Amino acid sequence: MSLRRLVLWRHGETDYNAAGRMQGHFDSALTEVGWNQARFAVPALARFEPDLVISSDLRRAMDTATVLTETIGVPLRVDKRLRETHLGDWQGMTGAQVDADWPGERDRWRSDPRWAPPGGESRIDVADRAAEVVNDLLAGTTEDGATVLLASHGGLITTLTARLLALPIEAWPQLGGIRNCHWVELGRRDGAWRLHAYNAGMPG
Repeated sequence: MSLRRLVLWRHGETDYNAAGRMQGHFDSALTEVGWNQARFAVPALARFEPDLVISSDLRRAMDTATVLTETIGVPLRVDKRLRETHLGDWQGMTGAQVDADWPGERDRWRSDPRWAPPGGESRIDVADRAAEVVNDLLAGTTEDGATVLLASHGGLITTLTARLLALPIEAWPQLGGIRNCHWVELGRRDGAWRLHAYNAGMPG
């Protein structure tokens, strides 16, 4: 089989999400709301009939992914290249705290994919490592399947989507954020990725 569809699924709500804190590589836990979001999304995601699920190694993504794989009986693989953006000195802080200590820098980070928080990664860095996962699947070294679901994080999903669609770097900030337990669907045709759905999810 050859890879024809990718579904990029963000994890459910975490304790850091609920508190308005920036997570990055911090290993936060799903809230009860987050667990329920994952359960609620399963019927919709099952309709994609994924052949394989690959998850970030951060537990909020793995726990979300496991809700799906245990329900539909699909193999789960873990790959740390699907981790969220490393936010360096900002990890664990609220937006207000970052703005107080680094005035204007969050806006700069949002608008320039080349810029990284102090001690952290740029969006370009994140896209590079995430694209390696997709390139490995396209290389066809294993029978991965026609549809693969990547369970990951909001920042990674937006940057990977921009990279796979070959958007100019200056246009990357035009992609909006991904809500908890929402997803992006990409289809591959004639050697190029096409966007089928963005920030899709179950109502309620």
